[in-house]
Amino acid sequence: MFLVILPLVIVTLALAETASYFQAVNGVTRLARQLLGFKLGELEKYAANQWSLLVENNYAGRPDMTAAAKKALEIYAQSIVLSDTEVIFAVDGAGKAAMASSPLELQSGEAAPLMDILRAEKTGLQNAVIGGEKRVFQASYFTPFQWYIIISEKSDVFYRDANRIGLQTIITLGISIALTSLLLIMVAAHLTNPLGRIVKTMDKIIESADLSSRVEVEYQDETGNLAHTFNRMIGELDNAYSQIKRYAFEAVLAGKKEERIRQIFQKYVPKDIIERFFASPEKMLVGENRRLAILFSDIRSFTTISEGLAPDDLVNSLNRYFSGQVDIIYNRKGVVDKYIGDAIMAFWGAPEKHDDDALQSVLSGLDMIDALAGFNENQRRLGKNEFHIGIGINFGEVTVGNIGSERKMDYTVIGDAVNLASRMEGLTKTYHAEMLISESVYAELQKTAADGPGLYFRLLDTVAVKGKTKGVKIYTVKRSLSPGEAAAWPVHNAGMELYYRRSFREAAEKFKEVYRLLDKDPNAENLYRRCAEYAANTPPPGWDGVEVMKTK
Repeated sequence: MFLVILPLVIVTLALAETASYFQAVNGVTRLARQLLGFKLGELEKYAANQWSLLVENNYAGRPDMTAAAKKALEIYAQSIVLSDTEVIFAVDGAGKAAMASSPLELQSGEAAPLMDILRAEKTGLQNAVIGGEKRVFQASYFTPFQWYIIISEKSDVFYRDANRIGLQTIITLGISIALTSLLLIMVAAHLTNPLGRIVKTMDKIIESADLSSRVEVEYQDETGNLAHTFNRMIGELDNAYSQIKRYAFEAVLAGKKEERIRQIFQKYVPKDIIERFFASPEKMLVGENRRLAILFSDIRSFTTISEGLAPDDLVNSLNRYFSGQVDIIYNRKGVVDKYIGDAIMAFWGAPEKHDDDALQSVLSGLDMIDALAGFNENQRRLGKNEFHIGIGINFGEVTVGNIGSERKMDYTVIGDAVNLASRMEGLTKTYHAEMLISESVYAELQKTAADGPGLYFRLLDTVAVKGKTKGVKIYTVKRSLSPGEAAAWPVHNAGMELYYRRSFREAAEKFKEVYRLLDKDPNAENLYRRCAEYAANTPPPGWDGVEVMKTK
């Protein structure tokens, strides 16, 4: 309270004293300025009278009479000087002293600044260094004599009364603040002692967590009411604290239970989905349409592999395979939707969407192929069968959300884009490729400059999968190419351009070259045969290069 009231009192006193000071100073200064102005006016009148006498008596042109008039003005100036420090003088146009009420000599460097002020013809008080002293002056130009008549006073003398008033104001203000502070300290001590005891009791309660402490009620006033209210508050807090401890214990148990549930369900549902469900359970029951990337991966000839392994060996091999493959998907911000026997279905873009979902899905597929090489090396060391996989990736609009019944629900995606991704995986066998991507994936990769990091694409065909008539371009993609592939893939892609332009003979030559470079590549052989057939039997005008697949 003291620190709040004291600044207010100090500011009030300071403002009052400052106002008084400025009022007094302005009054004193105004009187002194008026006195200088009055004297200057009298000098002007006297000089004008002297000049009028010269003019009336036709003496204006006589130098001796003009000098006598100037001398009379000097004597008059000496008669109206009131102090030893006051000086009345005149300077000519060159800045030289022409007359002075007492001896005065302008020192070096003083004439030029003084003349600048005089020529500016400023009214009121002016300041300048004259005769080595700071002086306050008023000036007037008397044309007949071509003089600047100046009446001046030393600055410290001119402002002496005002400075004395300022000193008295500071002393008065200091005494007032000291007395007020002392009085406030006494009053504040009387008022804050009970509050201090309340604070001590609060500190004791905080340190010991003992809510049984109470404050003694000393006065029957507002302070006493505060102490009484504080005691009541502590009593209520004591009761509330007991309830809080019980609730906290129950919350800890509930939290541990929830954490166990999260850990269990993270094995079945992605962590992001679980977090979103706990944040807003009602929203997780609503499906939504979204464009995302879908990946299908399948172990080829798994039935044959399973027939040659004991059940426990088969399960162990699958678990090790799935562990490595799933980690790759999660590390690439993907969601493992489900296991379909030995197949993996995953997607990117839900529940959280990223600008590079298509790129991450393709990089995941390439990582899965690379990881399979390490897995197979371990299989060979253990004397187990190697795994070979096919991966298909598509990008398109699907419905995503919790789908199922009240007893069993899955967070999954459905739609034609999902079916096409599954078909793409099946086509890896037909086109002898470890991974195939659709043209929608390829288009998304071009948006994100996927070829910047070093991805290489080979357009294999345009197909209409079973149940569809619209064709989809399919590509295989790799991070790096062998020398033969580096030479053959650009030729192959050039051949595909000729193929779609119906330049079948030229395209056939390209595919023949690819067949040679890649040592009897089946895709190049198939396209060569197709071009040869179309060159001999030109397809109809509506031909668009689409191959309709009869099987998966």
